[in-house]
Amino acid sequence: MPKTSIRSEMLARRKQLAIGSCLVWSLRIQESLVRLPEFLSAHRLALYSPVRNEVFTEEIFRAARQMGKSVAFPRVRSEGIEFVEVTDRQVMVPGTFGILEPQSGPPVPVQEIDLIAVPGVAFDLKGHRLGFGKGFYDRLLSAPGRRCTLAGLCFEQQLVAALPAEDHDIRMDLLLTEERTLRFDGASSQAVQENYSYGGGLGL
Repeated sequence: MPKTSIRSEMLARRKQLAIGSCLVWSLRIQESLVRLPEFLSAHRLALYSPVRNEVFTEEIFRAARQMGKSVAFPRVRSEGIEFVEVTDRQVMVPGTFGILEPQSGPPVPVQEIDLIAVPGVAFDLKGHRLGFGKGFYDRLLSAPGRRCTLAGLCFEQQLVAALPAEDHDIRMDLLLTEERTLRFDGASSQAVQENYSYGGGLGL
């Protein structure tokens, strides 16, 4: 199936998602991320402002700030996106596509970020990602010297067995859904699944 067809189908499916399910599943995913060693050891991370029933990120932001971490959000520019540090989500404003973004502040080089939470329309079981088709994240994550962990966040219904992909496509290191966490071996593209339970909440 071509990318355009997968994108249309997945966006329609996500649009129909009940807000209650989106909230509950998002909380599970966020709980899972903040327990990972990659999150705990990160000094600076990048999140995104969710749109169209994407996985929420506000609890990740809250936990990171409580732990003294620096957090950046994307800002759209003519040449693509850049990350800008944010200490208060309330100061962000609607940007080019109506997505909340930092209004001011110098860009943070992607080489200085330890972990990036990456949104997507769909992901596959090898860590490939399908975005909205504008290529913003693909260009940014192809920057030379990038060393950060890439954590894709999505709902289980956004997973497919395989996406159309090329050798140069950027793959995720981690993929988190409300049901599981997948780790990908860079050499073999094989996923290792981690199971987890809930109940402790985000009382950090």
